[in-house]
Amino acid sequence: MTTNETESGEKMDRLNANLAKVEALSLRLTEVLGRRKPLRDELNSPEPEVFMNAASAYWQAMVDNPGKVIENQLDLWSKSVKSFVDAQNIMLKGQFSAPQDETPTDRRFSHPMWKSHPYFNLLKQQYMRNSEAIKAAVGELEGLAPKDKQRIEYFSNQIVDMMSPTNFLGTNPDALERAVETEGQSLIDGLQNMISDLEANNGELLVKLADEDAFEIGRNIATAPGKVVFRNRMFELLQFSPTTDTVHEVPLIIFPPWINKYYILDLKEQNSLIRWCVAQGYTVFVVSWVNPDLSHADVGLDDYIEEGFLEAIAQVKGITKQKQVNAVGYCIAGTTLHLTLSLMKQRGDTSVKSATFFTTLTDFSDQGEFTPFLQDDFIDGIDDEIEEFGILRSFIMQRTFSFLRSNDLIYGPAIKSYFMGEAPPAFDLLYWNGDGSGLPGKMAHQYLRELCQANKFVGEGVELCGTTLKISEVDVPICSVTCETDHIARWKDCYHGFQQTKSRSKTFIVSQSGHIAGIVNPPSKKKYGHYTNTDLKGSAADWMNGATFQEGSWWPRWDGWLSKKSGKKIAARQPGDESHPTLGEAPGSYVLKKAYK
Repeated sequence: MTTNETESGEKMDRLNANLAKVEALSLRLTEVLGRRKPLRDELNSPEPEVFMNAASAYWQAMVDNPGKVIENQLDLWSKSVKSFVDAQNIMLKGQFSAPQDETPTDRRFSHPMWKSHPYFNLLKQQYMRNSEAIKAAVGELEGLAPKDKQRIEYFSNQIVDMMSPTNFLGTNPDALERAVETEGQSLIDGLQNMISDLEANNGELLVKLADEDAFEIGRNIATAPGKVVFRNRMFELLQFSPTTDTVHEVPLIIFPPWINKYYILDLKEQNSLIRWCVAQGYTVFVVSWVNPDLSHADVGLDDYIEEGFLEAIAQVKGITKQKQVNAVGYCIAGTTLHLTLSLMKQRGDTSVKSATFFTTLTDFSDQGEFTPFLQDDFIDGIDDEIEEFGILRSFIMQRTFSFLRSNDLIYGPAIKSYFMGEAPPAFDLLYWNGDGSGLPGKMAHQYLRELCQANKFVGEGVELCGTTLKISEVDVPICSVTCETDHIARWKDCYHGFQQTKSRSKTFIVSQSGHIAGIVNPPSKKKYGHYTNTDLKGSAADWMNGATFQEGSWWPRWDGWLSKKSGKKIAARQPGDESHPTLGEAPGSYVLKKAYK
């Protein structure tokens, strides 16, 4: 037998083996898709009237100014035809190269063939021009309500991103090259990855962003030493073991968001804010929220305030024998900490000495990038979801957040996983991002309707805990840490709400980077700086124009602010006391519970 015959036989064997795998995977794919229950239409797109209004506005523009519309169309047509003719002329000259390309740089098209190969380059140029034409047409629409126009812009951008030639196997040179190099094994692996993702989410396609087998909570993430010192149906209270001989007298309690798990603040030793605070001599407590199931359907913001925030503060005071605590609220927990402070003011409760807010919104008058999802049709769909399941399931929120950055969090990872057959990376932050929590139905409804839509907390007040809560009643010393490129809680919106408190002692900081990286920014990395300005009277633009940029992390600056409100130094405290026996090792049991699907 010749060498060529041997190689040919081996290739045939591999082909047959792959065909057998395809058959088995096809059966699994059919089975999992058969279990899929599609989401409600309201959670996928706006009501038809929004698109009808956009179409009417476009045709009205044709009537009012046909020249402008025709000019735009002719510009697109002429550029498209020119690109095609240029490619043809080059081919007729016997050259295998791309025509002149003036389209902007886009990292999706980083493979050299997008520039050098006439076929792929023509695809890219045409896609980029079509994208520009669609965005221009939407941008020039007149006569629409501002929120409707913003929604049309959002959904048209989603269509543009989805239709990129990189998202299709036959027009993705990276994927085609990998398929040839691996004799089709990359496609088999990609199909395996896709089916595994479908099976993990009951037929819904959510791209797995991180290698889940690479991490174990309590082993290589969420490893700060400590104990569970209290537990109720809402949370476990973690007290972390001291690493200094003395600590500040006033304890520090951190309330993380309950949309995700607390360990974003304790991913690994190098970037753990919890470990760092312990090392600065604070007695650190963290609330680890329960991952709600159907038994929590009737849990509302009232319960988070009474059984969550107030109960946790009372437990910390009891364990440390202190009359006051310093509190931190991150994202939605910061919003709720504001609500709690308003209630405490009315009750004459001075248990909180100071409050710090990480990326916290209280004024929702400008809904920013969330505008498409905060209109009645979408929230009506969420209310129907809550009515059926009792909770707002985690994957719905995860999908919503992902579509705000679809190229980075959906299409890019999908290409690597499904086309290239790559395993997801061992990235702790992405692992945390995928380890989400659901929201209790009542709480989700209150938050979306009363705060996000009606914006009552900064207006007439929101009815909770038997009273009316207003931001104007918050008067303890406060510090707000926001992030310059945060698209979830934009710093300017955080600033507007922050201004409306009645606190006489206010500190406002803008960190570089986004919602997570701007907060999880340890001094050792020397990566992101921050802005400060003590003048809080003007607009957000005025604040930034007058701000001073500081190199390095904001953590030490916050420590300087917090330490002055933390009392004298005393002997370090061990977790728990006689009346609060420890219930287990940190990170506890609540953090291990997976989201209901």
